[in-house]
Amino acid sequence: MSIAAAAPLLTAPTTRPSLWREATRRFRRHRLAMVGFTVLVVMVTAVLVGPFVYRVPIDAIDFKAKLKGPSRAHPLGTDDLGQDLLARMLYGGRISLAVGVMAMLISITIGTSVGALAGQLGGAADHTLMRLTDLFLSLPQLPLLLLIVYLFRDVLKKTLGPETGVFVLIVAVIGGLRWMPVARLVRAQFLSLREKEFVEAARGLGAAPLRQVVRHILPNAVGPVIVAGSLDVAVAIIAESSLSFLGLGFPPDIPTWGRILFDAKDNLDFAPHWALFPGTAIFLTVLSINYIGDGLRDALDPRKVLGSK
Repeated sequence: MSIAAAAPLLTAPTTRPSLWREATRRFRRHRLAMVGFTVLVVMVTAVLVGPFVYRVPIDAIDFKAKLKGPSRAHPLGTDDLGQDLLARMLYGGRISLAVGVMAMLISITIGTSVGALAGQLGGAADHTLMRLTDLFLSLPQLPLLLLIVYLFRDVLKKTLGPETGVFVLIVAVIGGLRWMPVARLVRAQFLSLREKEFVEAARGLGAAPLRQVVRHILPNAVGPVIVAGSLDVAVAIIAESSLSFLGLGFPPDIPTWGRILFDAKDNLDFAPHWALFPGTAIFLTVLSINYIGDGLRDALDPRKVLGSK
Protein backbone atom coordinates (compact mmCIF):
# COMPACT_ATOMS: atom_id res chain seq x y z
CA MET A 1 0.00 0.00 0.00
CA SER A 2 1.33 3.39 -0.95
CA ILE A 3 1.92 6.16 1.57
CA ALA A 4 -0.76 8.31 -0.10
CA ALA A 5 -3.31 5.52 0.21
CA ALA A 6 -2.43 4.88 3.85
CA ALA A 7 -2.65 8.56 4.83
CA PRO A 8 -6.42 8.56 5.52
CA LEU A 9 -5.91 5.64 7.89
CA LEU A 10 -3.44 7.65 9.96
CA THR A 11 -5.62 10.65 10.60
CA ALA A 12 -6.09 11.65 14.23
CA PRO A 13 -9.32 10.59 15.91
CA THR A 14 -12.03 13.16 16.29
CA THR A 15 -11.74 14.95 19.64
CA ARG A 16 -14.81 15.21 21.80
CA PRO A 17 -15.82 18.56 23.25
CA SER A 18 -14.99 19.15 26.90
CA LEU A 19 -17.63 18.77 29.59
CA TRP A 20 -17.76 22.53 30.15
CA ARG A 21 -18.17 23.23 26.45
CA GLU A 22 -20.93 20.65 26.23
CA ALA A 23 -22.57 22.14 29.34
CA THR A 24 -22.45 25.58 27.74
CA ARG A 25 -24.12 24.22 24.62
CA ARG A 26 -26.84 22.58 26.68
CA PHE A 27 -27.42 25.78 28.63
CA ARG A 28 -27.85 27.76 25.41
CA ARG A 29 -30.48 25.25 24.27
CA HIS A 30 -32.52 25.84 27.46
CA ARG A 31 -34.97 28.49 26.25
CA LEU A 32 -36.23 29.70 29.62
CA ALA A 33 -32.68 29.91 30.95
CA MET A 34 -31.63 32.03 27.98
CA VAL A 35 -34.67 34.27 28.43
CA GLY A 36 -33.81 34.66 32.10
CA PHE A 37 -30.17 35.33 31.27
CA THR A 38 -31.16 38.02 28.76
CA VAL A 39 -33.53 39.72 31.20
CA LEU A 40 -30.93 39.61 33.98
CA VAL A 41 -28.26 41.11 31.71
CA VAL A 42 -30.66 43.92 30.81
CA MET A 43 -31.44 44.55 34.50
CA VAL A 44 -27.79 44.55 35.54
CA THR A 45 -26.79 46.80 32.63
CA ALA A 46 -29.61 49.20 33.48
CA VAL A 47 -28.64 49.62 37.14
CA LEU A 48 -24.92 49.89 36.34
CA VAL A 49 -25.10 52.22 33.34
CA GLY A 50 -28.47 53.89 33.92
CA PRO A 51 -27.41 56.42 36.59
CA PHE A 52 -24.72 57.74 34.24
CA VAL A 53 -27.26 58.20 31.43
CA TYR A 54 -30.32 59.28 33.43
CA ARG A 55 -28.71 61.99 35.58
CA VAL A 56 -31.64 62.87 37.83
CA PRO A 57 -30.62 63.07 41.54
CA ILE A 58 -32.39 60.50 43.69
CA ASP A 59 -33.26 63.17 46.28
CA ALA A 60 -34.45 65.86 43.83
CA ILE A 61 -37.97 66.97 44.81
CA ASP A 62 -40.64 68.14 42.37
CA PHE A 63 -43.56 69.34 44.51
CA LYS A 64 -45.78 69.87 41.47
CA ALA A 65 -45.49 66.21 40.44
CA LYS A 66 -46.14 64.43 43.75
CA LEU A 67 -47.67 60.96 43.31
CA LYS A 68 -47.94 61.46 39.57
CA GLY A 69 -47.86 58.51 37.20
CA PRO A 70 -45.41 57.99 34.36
CA SER A 71 -44.84 61.06 32.22
CA ARG A 72 -42.22 62.52 29.91
CA ALA A 73 -40.56 64.33 32.79
CA HIS A 74 -40.70 61.28 35.09
CA PRO A 75 -40.82 58.04 33.03
CA LEU A 76 -41.84 55.87 36.01
CA GLY A 77 -43.70 58.53 37.96
CA THR A 78 -42.91 60.03 41.35
CA ASP A 79 -43.41 59.28 45.05
CA ASP A 80 -45.15 61.33 47.74
CA LEU A 81 -42.30 63.83 47.82
CA GLY A 82 -42.11 64.23 44.06
CA GLN A 83 -38.87 62.23 43.79
CA ASP A 84 -38.23 60.50 40.48
CA LEU A 85 -38.88 56.75 40.76
CA LEU A 86 -36.71 55.79 37.80
CA ALA A 87 -33.65 57.46 39.30
CA ARG A 88 -34.30 55.88 42.68
CA MET A 89 -34.86 52.42 41.20
CA LEU A 90 -31.67 52.58 39.15
CA TYR A 91 -29.72 53.55 42.26
CA GLY A 92 -31.45 51.04 44.54
CA GLY A 93 -31.07 48.21 42.05
CA ARG A 94 -27.32 48.34 42.52
CA ILE A 95 -27.71 47.77 46.25
CA SER A 96 -30.32 45.02 45.92
CA LEU A 97 -28.23 43.08 43.38
CA ALA A 98 -25.01 43.68 45.34
CA VAL A 99 -26.66 42.27 48.47
CA GLY A 100 -27.70 39.17 46.52
CA VAL A 101 -24.26 38.55 45.03
CA MET A 102 -22.26 39.26 48.20
CA ALA A 103 -24.55 37.16 50.40
CA MET A 104 -24.29 34.32 47.87
CA LEU A 105 -20.48 34.47 47.96
CA ILE A 106 -20.50 34.27 51.76
CA SER A 107 -22.91 31.34 51.84
CA ILE A 108 -21.00 29.47 49.11
CA THR A 109 -17.66 30.04 50.84
CA ILE A 110 -18.87 28.86 54.25
CA GLY A 111 -20.94 25.99 52.88
CA THR A 112 -18.20 24.70 50.58
CA SER A 113 -15.61 24.84 53.38
CA VAL A 114 -17.81 23.02 55.88
CA GLY A 115 -18.99 20.44 53.37
CA ALA A 116 -15.49 19.79 52.05
CA LEU A 117 -14.07 19.30 55.54
CA ALA A 118 -16.90 16.98 56.56
CA GLY A 119 -16.72 14.91 53.37
CA GLN A 120 -12.94 14.66 53.28
CA LEU A 121 -12.19 14.07 56.98
CA GLY A 122 -15.14 11.85 57.82
CA GLY A 123 -15.52 10.26 61.22
CA ALA A 124 -15.98 12.52 64.23
CA ALA A 125 -15.30 15.69 62.23
CA ASP A 126 -18.01 14.78 59.74
CA HIS A 127 -20.48 13.97 62.52
CA THR A 128 -19.77 17.21 64.41
CA LEU A 129 -19.98 19.46 61.34
CA MET A 130 -23.19 17.87 60.10
CA ARG A 131 -24.86 18.17 63.50
CA LEU A 132 -23.86 21.83 63.52
CA THR A 133 -25.40 22.15 60.06
CA ASP A 134 -28.60 20.46 61.26
CA LEU A 135 -28.71 22.86 64.21
CA PHE A 136 -28.59 25.90 61.92
CA LEU A 137 -31.15 24.32 59.60
CA SER A 138 -33.57 23.92 62.50
CA LEU A 139 -33.50 27.63 63.33
CA PRO A 140 -36.35 29.78 61.94
CA GLN A 141 -34.42 31.90 59.49
CA LEU A 142 -36.70 34.89 58.94
CA PRO A 143 -37.39 35.59 62.65
CA LEU A 144 -33.69 35.10 63.42
CA LEU A 145 -32.75 37.41 60.55
CA LEU A 146 -35.13 40.08 61.85
CA LEU A 147 -33.83 39.71 65.41
CA ILE A 148 -30.14 39.97 64.50
CA VAL A 149 -30.67 42.97 62.23
CA TYR A 150 -32.79 44.69 64.89
CA LEU A 151 -30.17 44.15 67.63
CA PHE A 152 -27.04 45.16 65.71
CA ARG A 153 -28.29 47.66 63.12
CA ASP A 154 -27.79 50.79 65.23
CA VAL A 155 -24.35 49.69 66.41
CA LEU A 156 -23.04 49.19 62.87
CA LYS A 157 -24.69 52.39 61.69
CA LYS A 158 -22.64 54.35 64.23
CA THR A 159 -19.48 52.38 63.48
CA LEU A 160 -19.48 52.15 59.67
CA GLY A 161 -22.08 54.73 58.66
CA PRO A 162 -25.77 54.39 57.78
CA GLU A 163 -25.38 52.81 54.34
CA THR A 164 -22.21 50.76 54.80
CA GLY A 165 -23.15 49.49 58.25
CA VAL A 166 -26.59 48.25 57.19
CA PHE A 167 -25.17 46.77 53.98
CA VAL A 168 -22.47 44.81 55.82
CA LEU A 169 -24.93 43.59 58.45
CA ILE A 170 -27.59 42.46 55.98
CA VAL A 171 -25.08 40.74 53.70
CA ALA A 172 -23.35 38.98 56.60
CA VAL A 173 -26.57 37.80 58.23
CA ILE A 174 -28.24 36.60 55.02
CA GLY A 175 -25.06 34.87 53.85
CA GLY A 176 -24.47 33.39 57.30
CA LEU A 177 -27.94 31.84 57.36
CA ARG A 178 -27.84 30.31 53.88
CA TRP A 179 -24.72 28.10 53.89
CA MET A 180 -26.29 24.91 55.27
CA PRO A 181 -27.83 23.49 52.04
CA VAL A 182 -24.55 24.12 50.23
CA ALA A 183 -22.62 22.31 52.97
CA ARG A 184 -24.83 19.22 52.74
CA LEU A 185 -24.58 19.27 48.95
CA VAL A 186 -20.79 19.55 48.92
CA ARG A 187 -20.42 16.85 51.57
CA ALA A 188 -22.51 14.45 49.50
CA GLN A 189 -20.37 15.21 46.44
CA PHE A 190 -17.15 14.61 48.39
CA LEU A 191 -18.37 11.31 49.83
CA SER A 192 -19.13 10.13 46.31
CA LEU A 193 -16.06 11.50 44.54
CA ARG A 194 -13.37 10.51 47.04
CA GLU A 195 -13.99 6.83 46.21
CA LYS A 196 -13.68 7.31 42.45
CA GLU A 197 -10.84 5.75 40.51
CA PHE A 198 -9.07 9.00 39.63
CA VAL A 199 -8.96 10.05 43.31
CA GLU A 200 -7.74 6.60 44.33
CA ALA A 201 -5.03 6.86 41.67
CA ALA A 202 -3.94 10.29 42.95
CA ARG A 203 -3.90 8.93 46.50
CA GLY A 204 -1.86 5.93 45.38
CA LEU A 205 0.67 8.20 43.70
CA GLY A 206 1.25 9.98 46.99
CA ALA A 207 -0.82 13.14 46.46
CA ALA A 208 -1.31 15.08 49.67
CA PRO A 209 -4.90 15.31 51.00
CA LEU A 210 -5.03 19.03 50.22
CA ARG A 211 -3.96 18.38 46.64
CA GLN A 212 -6.57 15.65 46.31
CA VAL A 213 -9.26 18.09 47.39
CA VAL A 214 -8.13 21.13 45.40
CA ARG A 215 -6.94 19.40 42.24
CA HIS A 216 -9.27 16.42 41.86
CA ILE A 217 -12.39 16.46 44.05
CA LEU A 218 -13.47 20.10 44.31
CA PRO A 219 -13.40 20.85 40.53
CA ASN A 220 -15.72 17.90 39.96
CA ALA A 221 -18.12 19.09 42.69
CA VAL A 222 -18.35 22.69 41.47
CA GLY A 223 -21.37 22.14 39.17
CA PRO A 224 -24.02 21.69 41.90
CA VAL A 225 -22.40 24.50 43.89
CA ILE A 226 -22.84 26.91 40.96
CA VAL A 227 -26.51 25.97 40.70
CA ALA A 228 -27.04 26.45 44.44
CA GLY A 229 -25.22 29.78 44.29
CA SER A 230 -27.42 31.10 41.50
CA LEU A 231 -30.53 30.29 43.51
CA ASP A 232 -29.02 31.85 46.66
CA VAL A 233 -28.79 35.18 44.85
CA ALA A 234 -32.56 35.18 44.37
CA VAL A 235 -33.17 34.18 47.99
CA ALA A 236 -30.89 36.96 49.24
CA ILE A 237 -32.64 39.59 47.11
CA ILE A 238 -36.02 38.50 48.50
CA ALA A 239 -34.64 38.51 52.06
CA GLU A 240 -33.26 42.05 51.67
CA SER A 241 -36.55 43.21 50.15
CA SER A 242 -38.46 41.63 53.03
CA LEU A 243 -36.26 43.38 55.59
CA SER A 244 -36.65 46.73 53.87
CA PHE A 245 -40.39 46.22 53.47
CA LEU A 246 -40.68 45.53 57.22
CA GLY A 247 -38.72 48.70 58.00
CA LEU A 248 -35.60 46.89 59.27
CA GLY A 249 -33.48 47.29 56.16
CA PHE A 250 -31.87 50.35 54.68
CA PRO A 251 -32.89 53.85 55.88
CA PRO A 252 -35.39 55.92 53.85
CA ASP A 253 -32.70 57.92 52.06
CA ILE A 254 -31.24 54.73 50.52
CA PRO A 255 -33.89 53.60 48.01
CA THR A 256 -33.49 49.87 47.56
CA TRP A 257 -36.31 48.12 45.74
CA GLY A 258 -37.68 46.74 49.00
CA ARG A 259 -37.47 50.14 50.67
CA ILE A 260 -39.40 51.76 47.81
CA LEU A 261 -42.12 49.12 48.25
CA PHE A 262 -42.25 49.81 51.98
CA ASP A 263 -42.67 53.54 51.37
CA ALA A 264 -45.40 52.89 48.80
CA LYS A 265 -47.61 50.60 50.88
CA ASP A 266 -49.79 53.41 52.26
CA ASN A 267 -50.48 54.95 48.86
CA LEU A 268 -51.53 51.97 46.78
CA ASP A 269 -54.96 53.47 46.08
CA PHE A 270 -53.62 56.83 44.96
CA ALA A 271 -50.36 55.87 43.28
CA PRO A 272 -50.24 52.16 42.33
CA HIS A 273 -47.28 52.82 40.02
CA TRP A 274 -45.14 53.57 43.08
CA ALA A 275 -45.30 49.89 44.14
CA LEU A 276 -45.81 48.37 40.69
CA PHE A 277 -42.40 49.17 39.22
CA PRO A 278 -40.13 48.06 42.09
CA GLY A 279 -42.31 44.99 42.63
CA THR A 280 -41.99 44.11 38.95
CA ALA A 281 -38.21 44.61 39.09
CA ILE A 282 -37.92 42.21 42.04
CA PHE A 283 -40.24 39.70 40.36
CA LEU A 284 -38.37 39.72 37.04
CA THR A 285 -34.95 39.53 38.67
CA VAL A 286 -35.83 36.62 40.96
CA LEU A 287 -37.70 34.76 38.22
CA SER A 288 -34.80 35.22 35.80
CA ILE A 289 -32.29 33.91 38.34
CA ASN A 290 -34.51 30.88 39.04
CA TYR A 291 -34.72 30.11 35.32
CA ILE A 292 -30.93 30.46 35.05
CA GLY A 293 -30.57 28.07 37.99
CA ASP A 294 -32.83 25.53 36.26
CA GLY A 295 -30.75 25.83 33.09
CA LEU A 296 -27.50 25.41 35.00
CA ARG A 297 -28.87 22.39 36.84
CA ASP A 298 -29.71 20.66 33.56
CA ALA A 299 -26.53 21.78 31.79
CA LEU A 300 -24.16 20.74 34.58
CA ASP A 301 -25.77 17.36 35.26
CA PRO A 302 -22.91 14.94 34.40
CA ARG A 303 -25.34 12.17 33.40
CA LYS A 304 -27.07 14.40 30.86
CA VAL A 305 -23.81 15.88 29.55
CA LEU A 306 -22.23 12.47 29.07
CA GLY A 307 -25.43 10.99 27.69
CA SER A 308 -25.63 13.65 24.97
CA LYS A 309 -22.26 12.76 23.51
